[in-house]
Amino acid sequence: MRSYNCVSADSHVQILAEQYAPYVPKQYRDRLPKLVKLPNGGDGTLHEDGTVIYGGTAHFCGHAPEEFDPTILRHDQEAGHGSPEHRLHEQDVDGVDAEILFSFGGGRGHDREMAIAVAGAYNTYLAEAFCSVAPDRLLGIGILANRGVEEDISEMEHCLKLGLRGVLLGMYPSGERYPTPDDDRFWAAAVDLNMPVTVHTSMSIRQGVRGQFMIKYPIEPEGYDRPPICLVDRMSRYGTRHCGCLELTQMIMTGVFDRFPTLKIYWAENQIGWIPIFMEQMDMIYEANHLWAQRLLGLKPLAGRPSEYVREHAYWGFFDDPIGVRLRGDIGVDHIMWGSDFPHEVSRWPHSQELLNQQLAGVHEEEKRKMLAENVARFFHLDR
Repeated sequence: MRSYNCVSADSHVQILAEQYAPYVPKQYRDRLPKLVKLPNGGDGTLHEDGTVIYGGTAHFCGHAPEEFDPTILRHDQEAGHGSPEHRLHEQDVDGVDAEILFSFGGGRGHDREMAIAVAGAYNTYLAEAFCSVAPDRLLGIGILANRGVEEDISEMEHCLKLGLRGVLLGMYPSGERYPTPDDDRFWAAAVDLNMPVTVHTSMSIRQGVRGQFMIKYPIEPEGYDRPPICLVDRMSRYGTRHCGCLELTQMIMTGVFDRFPTLKIYWAENQIGWIPIFMEQMDMIYEANHLWAQRLLGLKPLAGRPSEYVREHAYWGFFDDPIGVRLRGDIGVDHIMWGSDFPHEVSRWPHSQELLNQQLAGVHEEEKRKMLAENVARFFHLDR
């Protein structure tokens, strides 16, 4: 295992469909996303369902704020594009030894068979044509087709064989908005394969409305016997919904971590300053409400406080969060990873080291090592 001093646990790679197209079965190639020029001079991506994705906040780091225009993106002019060799140069100028590389490739509107084929082709390209140039520095995360539990397990096995460092979970493998018994096959496979599971910010879960339950309770009364509130929804309310608190609470309260005590999940790019109050309040709300939930909904009591599950099973990523750094002891410094978020507009590239010197001033060297290198190396098994 090489020695790491600074690893970004959250970076992004932009791979166009034309790059991975040779790995896609021929019958699907003409249905892949296409790069199109827009009237404003920017680039867009035309997907099979007719959606055009354009602009946004990605790929703008290194520019002054007054230059930022969220309506225009030119793929060939921004940081974060180009060859793997160029990506290594971008790491070097930022003082970064390696990057965990997230991507959201694959396209929209594909039918089941095409989605599965494209995910496999994309992952093969990422591993064989990109990360293979420097597999100890270009640390790719595989995508899943999200077309069923068995299909996701199969692609996770494929990613492991390719040497990718983990898989990105965009929704529960069953496709439901909460964990189900079917998902247990995926968690079991991830544990058996020792394959890191990641969530980038949060899963795609439809948010609840008053009276809607956010998990499947053992008992779900009807009419006026049905509680008008959902315990899971209340327990997650003091977290940041875009940052994984809902699905983490769902997994805790449906017993996922009791059934799979070695399962760990990394929620990337979420900042961390909100986590202490989230844990504090979820414990208080659970204590005040769990008895009626047991009586009316058949909810099984937890073996410990909800926050204990958070500290044991959740890893968190931050990119620019001085308050979170100050609260690191309340969160658990062994479960915190820094990421540059390169090449998004909030990234400080190529000045990440200046940012880290500011935010980690006064932090003990051992804790710095954990947040900048050791935690990411342990979670993603960088020794294999």
